[in-house]
Amino acid sequence: MNALERAGHHLKKMLLMKVTLHPGLSRIVVSLIIVLIFLFHLSGIFHLPFIDPIENFLYDFRLVTTMPNTVDSRIVIVDIDEKSLAAEGRWPWGRDRLADMVDTLFDYYHINLVGFDMVFAERDESSGLKFLDALAENAFKDDRTFIKTLNKARPSLERDYVFARSLNSRPVILGYYFQPLWQNQNNMAVGSLPDPLLELTASQFERIPFVETRGYIGNLEQLNNSAAGGGFFDNPLVDADGMFRRVPMVQEYNGKLYESLSLAVVRLLVGSPPLEFEIASGGEETSSLGLEGLRIGGLRIPVDEKGAVLIPYRGRQGSFPYISAVDILTRKANPEILQGSIVLVGSTTPGLKDLRPTPVQNVYPGIEIHANLISGMLDQAIKNKPGYVLGIEFVLLILVGITVSLLLSRLSPLGALLSALVITGASIWFNYYLWENHNLVVGMSSVLLLVFTLFVFHMSYGFFMEAHGKKQISKIFVQYVPPELVQEMSENPSDFGMSGESREMTVLFADIRDFTTISEHMDPRQLTQFMNEIFTFLTQIVYKHRGTIDKYIGDEIMAFWGAPLPDENHAHHALDAALEMIAELPSLYKRLIKQNWPQIEIGIGVNTGTMNVGNMGSKYRMAYTVLGDAVNLGSRLTGLSKIYHTPIMVSEFTQKKAEGIQFQEIDRVRVKGKAEPVTVFTPLDMLSKKGVIALEDREGFSEALMHYRNQQWDTAEQQFMQLRGHTANPDLYSVFLHRIHQFRSNPPGEHWDGVFTF
Repeated sequence: MNALERAGHHLKKMLLMKVTLHPGLSRIVVSLIIVLIFLFHLSGIFHLPFIDPIENFLYDFRLVTTMPNTVDSRIVIVDIDEKSLAAEGRWPWGRDRLADMVDTLFDYYHINLVGFDMVFAERDESSGLKFLDALAENAFKDDRTFIKTLNKARPSLERDYVFARSLNSRPVILGYYFQPLWQNQNNMAVGSLPDPLLELTASQFERIPFVETRGYIGNLEQLNNSAAGGGFFDNPLVDADGMFRRVPMVQEYNGKLYESLSLAVVRLLVGSPPLEFEIASGGEETSSLGLEGLRIGGLRIPVDEKGAVLIPYRGRQGSFPYISAVDILTRKANPEILQGSIVLVGSTTPGLKDLRPTPVQNVYPGIEIHANLISGMLDQAIKNKPGYVLGIEFVLLILVGITVSLLLSRLSPLGALLSALVITGASIWFNYYLWENHNLVVGMSSVLLLVFTLFVFHMSYGFFMEAHGKKQISKIFVQYVPPELVQEMSENPSDFGMSGESREMTVLFADIRDFTTISEHMDPRQLTQFMNEIFTFLTQIVYKHRGTIDKYIGDEIMAFWGAPLPDENHAHHALDAALEMIAELPSLYKRLIKQNWPQIEIGIGVNTGTMNVGNMGSKYRMAYTVLGDAVNLGSRLTGLSKIYHTPIMVSEFTQKKAEGIQFQEIDRVRVKGKAEPVTVFTPLDMLSKKGVIALEDREGFSEALMHYRNQQWDTAEQQFMQLRGHTANPDLYSVFLHRIHQFRSNPPGEHWDGVFTF
């Protein structure tokens, strides 16, 4: 049992003892328990999963804020970009063109070295040589002239040979990739591999957990034999959030160790010295000690226990000069950029799928990751995370935890806040000092979260002072908004106000259709229960999407989004609620049928605009409500949903705010009480589900609307009739057919703007 486990055992005994402690001492004991929890996480006794994403974020933040953001002109990326594909044709290109590129780079531009971030696993038969050989064996087997000409041309038609010849005796590194162990498929062995770095037979490598692989896709043996070397470009160590933060420098396959593309380039650049391993010394039981670094010549590469390095990003995409591949082939590139440079050949074209998510940019070229690694190795600028940084973080946790626990238990709230800020600032400064001056990556999240957790704990005793205010807020708003919002409001009372104000919001009206007919067949008690069931159903959905209930108006419910708490996505939340109301109607039907109540249909209107919101009324009764033209328009849209036979009617103002939802324009109208026309829409998915407009009819409906607005009555009528003829719900199209019939008798005028006035 190690020291931490013994501490945990004693802690458990202390918690089981029925001991009455002084309040101040109790706070210190609980503080130390919190410190122990963080220490247990750091030591691996148990895992706090929420710390990992925070640590990743803080690592990314340090990386981005300290990047040099300069361009390294030593490494040039020859990009098989859209321009090159347009000029040379789609990928893959003929190997003869690649041979031309290699020859041009070395003979014309006098570069230093080439690395290919691609694999050439299959033979190039695009020259037609196979077909010509078949002709020579059959149709022209007796034609000596044909066979002689073919044999003379064969070397130039053997494109793999041409490419291999261009690689021969030149510093060229070819790429390939390994099949990871977790891939659930048969072991692959395509092409050939370059010579391994070494065979893992020595005892010193037994405890090193190198990344193991199960197969590979390699280059043609002819190409491998001609190139100076090769390196893998796959990365099996992508973090859980999908980010490329580290890559292995070496991987193991069949007991042999192979190098990465970037390592192969640097090793060739410095004269191909043997790779040396830095292995921490320790006893047989010290399994945590192992590989710490690699050495090639005078360069040291800090690695973790698996032989992986943290990628030393210089900046966003463009940290290295880019040259289009076609400009190399046509010799239009600037020779000053290329002379004496390290050239990496790859692609940034999305279609070739070599774009990666990274801390510095969500879409980042894989070829530039290799360039960053090469640059970092040459500059000795790779961050280091050796085993002993865990000890540094452990000591920091203990010192900070004890200091904060003792200080916060004795200081006033203001003094506690200042102390926590000073300790946090000092911890951040020390972490950045190690990062910048010693290239050490020491975890930051545990220390910062510990300070925050202790501060919250010690300040929580003062929360009772706000209890009365929270109760008042709850009494006022519990009838309008969901309990979660009431809680947020009570915790942040400054974020909202009761007094009237003007702000952009979204309002929703949901009306029960044909309510008068339904109510005539119910007695008052049944009608009350019936309405309570429906309003409860609708209110739950409004609350689920963070809406505020304004009022129940007879057979209609009114709700709004954007108050009392601000909501940047108020339009989207209102539409989500409207869509769910329609989608969940079948579940409501089941409850109504059990009570022998009739099924219902609802019409919904949604509008976004500037509204006045606040606590309004009289000295006898107040209500938190919204007013304004935008509210009135929302109410009018509810009526329009019935006229147009659509479940949901949305204004153009809401449609513009609700990104990510597809809409179908229904009409341009001028509603009662408003002089300005408004375009009305309905969510397309909902239309499809209700059988109003099928997805494939969308263009036809839009085209019919265009002819209708251009007063091309015959064409519009024909198209609306065709649409009505093959739909389950023809009522929408009947609306326009009826109007066309009226407009033929009473034309709207030559300058009609296509707006229908109600």
